[in-house]
Amino acid sequence: MHTKEEVFALLSEIPDPEIPVISIVELGVIREILIEGNHIEVFITPTYSGCPAMKQMEDDVRKKLSENGFDEIKSTIIYSPAWTTDWLSEEAKLKLQNYGIAPPEETTSDKSFLTNSKKNITCPRCKNKNTVMISQFGSTACKALYQCKECLEAFDYFKCI
Repeated sequence: MHTKEEVFALLSEIPDPEIPVISIVELGVIREILIEGNHIEVFITPTYSGCPAMKQMEDDVRKKLSENGFDEIKSTIIYSPAWTTDWLSEEAKLKLQNYGIAPPEETTSDKSFLTNSKKNITCPRCKNKNTVMISQFGSTACKALYQCKECLEAFDYFKCI
């Protein structure tokens, strides 16, 4: 018999399919877990509607729970409340930065990012703010592509959503 905390610990071993340095728990998409005997339901919130990684996340959750003794596994996608980068922990943001992805620098309560595409994002490599947005979309739709004018490296910025 597993507790909710034990299941969260198990699921924290599953890397995000698109960003393998953070887990799906650190990403904040695992919202709730209900356990009744050998039956478990996991509630997952996508980072944005149409996220192509959701199917992989669901499959990974199902596999991990099956390997750990659960027979009846249900995953439920929930859209409300909508996922937000505010759910990323400081540790997850640091992991993103060390991986070469600039983490969100503001919260969703600060809506200036919606109208300020000229915002200088800190380069995750050289830590300089002399950067420019190249494209609203980076390697995935939840990231924008920036370039550092100091070290000349291009990098993804995890958009504040």
